[in-house]
Amino acid sequence: MKLKERIIETLLALSALATVLTTAMILFVLLSEAYYFFSEVSIVEFLTETEWTPLFAKKKFGILPLLTGTLLTSFIAIAVALPLGLTIAIYLNEYAHKNFKAIIKPLLELLAAVPTVVYGFFALMVVTPFFQHLMPGISGFNSLSAGFVMGIMIIPYVSSLSDDAISAVPKAMREGSLALGATRCQTAFKVMLPSAASGIIVSIILAISRAIGETMIVAIAAGQQPRLTLDPTVPIETITTYIVQVSLGDVPHNSIEYRTIFAAGITLFVFTLILNNASYWFNKKYHKKYE
Repeated sequence: MKLKERIIETLLALSALATVLTTAMILFVLLSEAYYFFSEVSIVEFLTETEWTPLFAKKKFGILPLLTGTLLTSFIAIAVALPLGLTIAIYLNEYAHKNFKAIIKPLLELLAAVPTVVYGFFALMVVTPFFQHLMPGISGFNSLSAGFVMGIMIIPYVSSLSDDAISAVPKAMREGSLALGATRCQTAFKVMLPSAASGIIVSIILAISRAIGETMIVAIAAGQQPRLTLDPTVPIETITTYIVQVSLGDVPHNSIEYRTIFAAGITLFVFTLILNNASYWFNKKYHKKYE
């Protein structure tokens, strides 16, 4: 029996170690290639320049246009997913019958299983023509359609994790609120949501991370024109779209143009790392607050 436990413990430790080593190797590749890039391009220029044209004759290496496009589509996605996801989570916890919840929650989580390329074509062929009907001046490729569909895609991240967080709140808090004369709505928004704040905030941050790292939807529906703009009706380019564009193109390996994808990749990695640490910090802070 002890031998079996040791074998299982060793396998679990190796699994954990494999995950850490994989992450370390990815980081090593990004840093080593980015080092060669920044040995030729100033990091100040990279972070402050407002043009991104590394594939043009007149090369500019400012990441701000790609960063702005990434944040713009992510903001639109969260603006769609947050109210819908929280509304669904509250409804499933406070109003829906248990049998209905058991059926609808797995169906809702199927949204996360749909291939993102399908979402991309849906954004391009359905959502964009719909927005063009409402706003005739909107471009055929734009961040509004891409962000809107990304918001639909990440609804399960917000709703499912928020539902789990609200479900984890002790029933005594709900029953005590109702016993004092509060309505279901007052109980949901003034008792349950604040008590589940840590889990809800973590779900939002994870959804933002998912939106920032999305590739196919923005590659298909948002365009490939890096521009420093907050206008959601014009074509833009995100960091992930640019990486795909260069990786599948005719750019020679080991050239400065090719190494731009590693500089962009390390930027994306840093953003994701910041968001993951922020989710951990918020979770720890609010757990302490409500314990």
